[in-house]
Amino acid sequence: MGRAQGDHALPDHRHPVCAVQLDDVETQMTPQTFSVSGWQVLVVGAARSGVAAAQLLARRGASVTLTDRKPDIPGAVELRAAGVRLELGGHTMRSFESANLVVMSPGVPLELPEVSRARALGIPVIGELELASRWLRGPIVAITGTKGKSTTTTLVGRMLEAAGRRVMVGGNIGYPVSAQVEASTADTVHVIEASSFQLEATDTFRPWIAALLNFSPDHLDRHPDAAAYAAAKTRIFANQQAQDWAVVNADSAEAMRMSRQTRAQVVRYGVDHTNEADIHAGRGFVWQRTSDGEVPLLPLAAVQLSGRHMLSNVVAATAISHLAGATDASLARALDGFTGLAHVMEPVGRRGGVRFVNDSKATNIDAAARSIESFDKVVAIVGGKFKGGDFADLAAPLRAHGRAVVAIGEARSLVRAALAEVVPVVDADTLADAVRKAWDLAVPDGVVLLAPACSSFDMFVDYAARGTRFKEEVQRLIAER
Repeated sequence: MGRAQGDHALPDHRHPVCAVQLDDVETQMTPQTFSVSGWQVLVVGAARSGVAAAQLLARRGASVTLTDRKPDIPGAVELRAAGVRLELGGHTMRSFESANLVVMSPGVPLELPEVSRARALGIPVIGELELASRWLRGPIVAITGTKGKSTTTTLVGRMLEAAGRRVMVGGNIGYPVSAQVEASTADTVHVIEASSFQLEATDTFRPWIAALLNFSPDHLDRHPDAAAYAAAKTRIFANQQAQDWAVVNADSAEAMRMSRQTRAQVVRYGVDHTNEADIHAGRGFVWQRTSDGEVPLLPLAAVQLSGRHMLSNVVAATAISHLAGATDASLARALDGFTGLAHVMEPVGRRGGVRFVNDSKATNIDAAARSIESFDKVVAIVGGKFKGGDFADLAAPLRAHGRAVVAIGEARSLVRAALAEVVPVVDADTLADAVRKAWDLAVPDGVVLLAPACSSFDMFVDYAARGTRFKEEVQRLIAER
């Protein structure tokens, strides 16, 4: 039922690929013979993924040390009660040198001197995603890309649940993968959002379906350059075999180039380059190209999301879910009532004909550009902790769709230097100040859009806290009427 790479025709949608393959996939994905019983395992980083990994390892019989540079962490009492030794306030070289295995939380860079020392001694260093995947019993659907991962991952979970599958969604969204292991069964489909930080520390991670949504330079405050970032993303394909599937965005030249190394069968989807796509949007439907012609999978009237980039996420989710066994009816049911995720193109309210939209998760320049292009008469709130890139890439969308920019955070001067000749740019000291200034600059039928193009760590603990504060300040402004 498969097809050769380069052949546009997919199997007829009435006979899903998974109906032939899924039993075999479940057999192939049974846990490897991997035991940590009696090992000394060091987990580096006590955020949610590291904590979940430490708890899992302790249950599997390892002697676990969890180390973090913070002097205190939430849940310390419970971790100690579970047998996890805590090393807080910094890392000690001895803990790395004496470990049988080092497990890295995704938020901790691999370039730590202690990590380099462990590797020099031949001690395996892996990430939390790699660790957990070795014990998952069901097939893995993994989704990566510079933008759109969370929305696509959530939609795939909804589509497969609507089709009656047992689904667990997690990874870079929701629960850490380590927290899914004990409940994993042979018929559980694990839908995993995979970040570059997670993928760069994988060795054997093998998704049944791996999706690459797009690529543009990001996280250059962590990765040494765009090539290293791309290499991390491409690891999603590294261990796939001929019976696996790679779902790739035909509208992204970089994604298509990065997918060339996969040994899996490639399915292309698109919104723009529809002639090159196996599954694409147009003429009122998401269509599947088959050997017998095009077949409608999903009516576009079911989509309640704004923006062409959001439509691309829907088409990606449709392609992935269709491969994994979702029916046409379940695809549509999953979209019923789905208006998007919090902090992703999220409508917040109106005042005086001006709409307020929270896209705090637009943490890179390309994502902010796509957000701006989705509206007209935009006053964009831009800035935060700079992650690399060029704010001049926002010039074209702002000329076409923007009225002004309110610059915030550490990156204010960079924003102003890049965009002041394109649209008016004003500075704001706080997000509350930014909302007020943006409202003053807005016009009826216009949009005040939080699209920071930066991380939040100069002002907030994460993008969600930033988005929540934006919503609070907008509601205060609306209440003053």
